[in-house]
Amino acid sequence: MPNAQSPFLSCLLLYLCQVGVKFIDVPLLMLFYVVVYDIPCDKRRKAVSDLLEGYGRRVQYSVFECVLTGPKYEELQKRLRKRVKLEEDSVRFYVVPKHMLGQVDTWGVGPPLTPPPSSVVL
Repeated sequence: MPNAQSPFLSCLLLYLCQVGVKFIDVPLLMLFYVVVYDIPCDKRRKAVSDLLEGYGRRVQYSVFECVLTGPKYEELQKRLRKRVKLEEDSVRFYVVPKHMLGQVDTWGVGPPLTPPPSSVVL
């Protein structure tokens, strides 16, 4: 796989620029997060679940799987911080490396594991 320093990638990028391909600054690295929460207040719990619906997929009542870029993860944390009371609530974020996703076991009913993003074609 070519890296940023490889002659192949440099030539490819130069060619694409010459033919008019426009590039945007998009972080391509996405990580798989499991977000788990225990919030006793119904109103705050609903606010947290509603927010998480926009970032990932609910796989259990208080468990979401999210595939996010670094900036999206930071945005999610910032927005969640406004909705929880740290002295009463518990929120955990687990990062699952892509090479470990194949070792995740799922039992019983419910959705399958959230698929990681596929390759990005520019």
